[in-house]
Amino acid sequence: MAGIGPITQDWEPVVIRKKAPNAAAKKDEKAVNVARQAGGEIETSKKSNAGTNKAASSSTTLNTRKLDEETENLAHERVPLELKKNIMQARLDKKLTQAQLAQLINEKPQVIQEYESGKAIPNQQIIGKLERILGVKLRGKK
Repeated sequence: MAGIGPITQDWEPVVIRKKAPNAAAKKDEKAVNVARQAGGEIETSKKSNAGTNKAASSSTTLNTRKLDEETENLAHERVPLELKKNIMQARLDKKLTQAQLAQLINEKPQVIQEYESGKAIPNQQIIGKLERILGVKLRGKK
């Protein structure tokens, strides 16, 4: 490196400036007061729904009224009394417990309990499995 020549440095001045104020800083109360004192322009606008929740509540009243006027009774179909008695009778004839029957049809014991208590929503696949294992016809005419 000795034969290259004198070492010089090329320094350029670096200027560091503050960022221009963003929109939030311009709305700051301190910034507004400084602008007032300096005689700058200040734009103010009143928001009509500021501090209220009118926009959200006005649309819900329509939906609430529709719900209040709705009289249709909506409920899921349940297992008929005849079906639950037939399942229970066929299971007892085969001398099976609810848990054993559930295991034979690859379902949880809770499913059999719901069908026999009438709380289950009828599923044709499960009824078909029960018919096959119990050897009785549970659907349609006998």
